[in-house]
Amino acid sequence: MKDSIWTRQRKTAPSRETLSQEQIVAAAMAILDSEGLAGLSMRKLAGKLAAGATSLYWYVDTKDDLIDLLVDEVWGEVDVPEPELAGWRAGALLFGHSIRATVLRHRWLPEVMYTRPSIGPNAMRLGSRGLTLFGAAGFSEPETDLAMSSVMSYVLGTVSAEVATREMARTSGTSEEDWVKQIVDQADALTSEYPGMHESVRRRTAVGLDTGLTENFVFGLDALLDGLATRAKR
Repeated sequence: MKDSIWTRQRKTAPSRETLSQEQIVAAAMAILDSEGLAGLSMRKLAGKLAAGATSLYWYVDTKDDLIDLLVDEVWGEVDVPEPELAGWRAGALLFGHSIRATVLRHRWLPEVMYTRPSIGPNAMRLGSRGLTLFGAAGFSEPETDLAMSSVMSYVLGTVSAEVATREMARTSGTSEEDWVKQIVDQADALTSEYPGMHESVRRRTAVGLDTGLTENFVFGLDALLDGLATRAKR
C-alpha cells in the first residue's frame, strides 16, 4: 500500500508559486460537483486555476492525492452535534441527515469513498465527535464503536443507492416523472402474478421520487435509532 498524503512530508512550493492547497481543492470540488469524476483531470484543473499543470504538483503528487484531499474536505461538511445540546438520539438523527445531505451535494463521493481509508483531519474529527455522541447513550466502548458504525453504514449505503437511482433518472433522457412512470409500467407487466409486490410498487412510486426516497431513508434511520435506544437501555 502506498503512503498517504496525510503521513507524507508536505513539499514547500517555491515563492513564485502563488496557488494554495485550499484554492486547488475548491476548484477541483467545483469540477467534480458539476462533471463527476470522469470530468476531473489535472490539466482541466490547471486551466480553471489559470495555472500551469506542473504548478499543481507542488501541492499534490497525483490525482489520487487530490481525491484524498477532496474526500476529507467533504467529511468536514458533516454536522456532528454535541450530545449536551441535543441528546444522543436527536444528535444521531441530525448526524445521519447531515451525512445524507452532504453526499447528495457531492454525488461523486460513493464512487471513491470505499476505495481509500478516510484518515484525514476532518475524518478524524468526525469520528472523534461521533464517538462522543454515541457514547452519551450509555453504550460500552466496544458497543459505541459498533453503534456509530451501524448508523454510518446504513446512511452511506442508503444514500449511495439513492445517488445511483437519481443518476439513472437524470440520464434517462426523459423527465423524472416520465422515468418513474416507465418503471411503474414495466413493474405492472412483471408483478401481475404477485399482487403484494404489485401494490407495493404502486404505493412506493405514487408519492414521487423525492418523497419516496426521503421517506425510505427517514423510516430506516428512525427504526435503527429506536433499536439502538432499546439496546442502550438494556
